[in-house]
Amino acid sequence: MKIIERFWLAFCFFLLYAPILFLAVYSFNSGDAMQGFAGFSWVHYQELWQDTRLLQIVLNTLILALTSSLIATAIGTIGALAIYRTERRLLKQTLLGLNNVLLVSPDVIIGAAFLILMTALGLKLGFLTVLLAHVAFSIPIVVLMVLPKLQEMNRDLVLAASDLGAKPTEVLTKVTLPVIAPGIFAGFFMALTYSLDDFAVTFFVTGNGFSTLAVEVYSRARQGVSLEINALSTIMLALAFVLVLGYYAYSQKTTSRKATKLKEKVK
Repeated sequence: MKIIERFWLAFCFFLLYAPILFLAVYSFNSGDAMQGFAGFSWVHYQELWQDTRLLQIVLNTLILALTSSLIATAIGTIGALAIYRTERRLLKQTLLGLNNVLLVSPDVIIGAAFLILMTALGLKLGFLTVLLAHVAFSIPIVVLMVLPKLQEMNRDLVLAASDLGAKPTEVLTKVTLPVIAPGIFAGFFMALTYSLDDFAVTFFVTGNGFSTLAVEVYSRARQGVSLEINALSTIMLALAFVLVLGYYAYSQKTTSRKATKLKEKVK
């Protein structure tokens, strides 16, 4: 039984990563298509470095993702605190339901709705409209990341801080926020990932010469995917891999430190 389970797990990983490896390998192809490996070459990475439009779009995408994630994290954290402190059960469930609407709604519907709203408000399609849309669909993600940490938090800590004379702002900044910090960081990185990955919503609300990487790749794919895109994808995958390894090493180090401190206290 274990052999079957391991085989099935290996097969699933193969389906997930084989296309990615195929894409990365052909980024070093000296040819111009993914229909035969003509030889090893860095030519597509050199073309990528010379493509100023694509590099500018990558920069725009990163700025958009970071800005929208920061704003969504701030608003989402405040929203999670508001839902957590709501005493009425019906009101709390209603707020949670409204928060989940954007999560379960199709991206095409969300994009069309934002397009209609932006047009009705008289906003020109461009960076601002894309930013507002990304902030809007990222907020529910942050709320769902922060709320579990708030529910796990020991309320006695807040009561003790208040009894000792701490002001509400001090309780928030010195007790609540440090406790829920892992949830806030998780919400930020999830919002960042969703913003970098989004295509459907962005496609509806972008315009005025502004484009993101997902929209640009789609536009170029209609004319035939260049291996320049493979090179860019490989670089982004390598950076993501390094970040994941760094986060894993940091979490392992933090866990070992906590375990060491706990052993010292026991002794």
